[in-house]
Amino acid sequence: MTNTSPSRRKFIKDSALGAAAISLPFTAKSYRRILGANDRVRVGIVGFSNRCRGSLIPAFQNNYQETNFEIVALSDIWNRRREEGAAYLKERFGTTIDVHPNNEALYEANGIDAVIISTADFQHALHAVQAAEAGKDAYVEKPFAETMADARVALKAIKEAGIIVQIGSQRRSGANYHKANEFIKSGKFGDIVMVEMTWNVNQPGRWRLPELTASIRESDTDWKRYLLNRPYEPWDPRKYLEYRLFWPFSSGIPGQWMSHQIDTVHWFTDIPHPRSVAANGGIYLWKDGRKNFDTMTAVFDYGPLNDPSRGFQVVYSSRFTNAAGGTKEIYYSNGGELNLDTNKVTPTGGLNENFAAQMGMKPNLLEEFDLSSSGDAQVSTSADTGGDPLTTAHMRNWMDCVRSRQTPNAPVEAGYNHSIANIMTNAALRTGQYVTFDEKNQDVLAGGKVFQY
Repeated sequence: MTNTSPSRRKFIKDSALGAAAISLPFTAKSYRRILGANDRVRVGIVGFSNRCRGSLIPAFQNNYQETNFEIVALSDIWNRRREEGAAYLKERFGTTIDVHPNNEALYEANGIDAVIISTADFQHALHAVQAAEAGKDAYVEKPFAETMADARVALKAIKEAGIIVQIGSQRRSGANYHKANEFIKSGKFGDIVMVEMTWNVNQPGRWRLPELTASIRESDTDWKRYLLNRPYEPWDPRKYLEYRLFWPFSSGIPGQWMSHQIDTVHWFTDIPHPRSVAANGGIYLWKDGRKNFDTMTAVFDYGPLNDPSRGFQVVYSSRFTNAAGGTKEIYYSNGGELNLDTNKVTPTGGLNENFAAQMGMKPNLLEEFDLSSSGDAQVSTSADTGGDPLTTAHMRNWMDCVRSRQTPNAPVEAGYNHSIANIMTNAALRTGQYVTFDEKNQDVLAGGKVFQY
């Protein structure tokens, strides 16, 4: 019996995910019925990446005994990563896992209930489609998608399959972020008038892997399978291993870093995406052959989609060339600021008595409020949040929801919406055009034209 429709089988074939439908004994709905509270949940790793090794598996290990989960299989198209992954998991858990050369083999073996997807940025959405087709719940690293075509087909497949998907936007499992969300939604903060976000490092080696790129050979992996639905081009080890530096394999800063921060705007306001974006940037210092910018700034207009008279601005800037300013997220109202770097709400910048009196108004100053609590999982504002308590909390939330079938903290819609913002930003950076969103067709428009790679 197969659980894939002809149209979706065609999608899988056309996007190089596989040449045939995957035969499975259960649909997603029947899987939900048979999984009991005492049943062990068998997990497969899709892509043994550095992120998976350094953060996701440790987060899983912190939770797997209490939740009765286990990692039983791994898929990676690179032989070295398969060998390293099997050895790493043996060391961590003391068990031998099944190793597969691609995702088709992983799903055909049918020894898993769920997957953790940590592959290249442009692959996340299509690999999520494959999990949905197989009826497997999934933890999917961000960015969810780097093109609207991929985002649309993945959202549809996931919703139709009814699987539990947690997007790797771990801020959504931070106690301080939940408090910020509650405070803003309570009305105590007032209307948001401005948001400032930064993510600055001084790291010439960020996303560079020179030793690995010098050692890998095309015969070690499956380059055509890696490309999925991206235009074919000859083997390039940098685009395989340093993909974050090269469009259309990654948007770089928007997909990797901005996706985390802009997601909080959508969450706190219930506004799904920007109304417009203008942006520019460049490769100003690290001229190492990369195509994605080392410095960028984007300005967003947010507000009700049907009321242009209301709204606020978000300014996002990021650079690899100087670390001053670090990582910050500051929300402003007329009465003060909510600062997710200090985890404080303060009257800083609010309307004071002198200026209010000049216009016959009352002062507007927020009362101080602490967003943090001792022992809560807090977000790390460093450039690398690997292995932190927040990722552990986010992984636990997904595992709990796999059992309860409740909506996780970062559902697929969160990934879809941050993808819209990322793609709008990428379009503005690459075209220099004013970018908007076509709500009817769910397309990003740059200068009135659909943005495509």
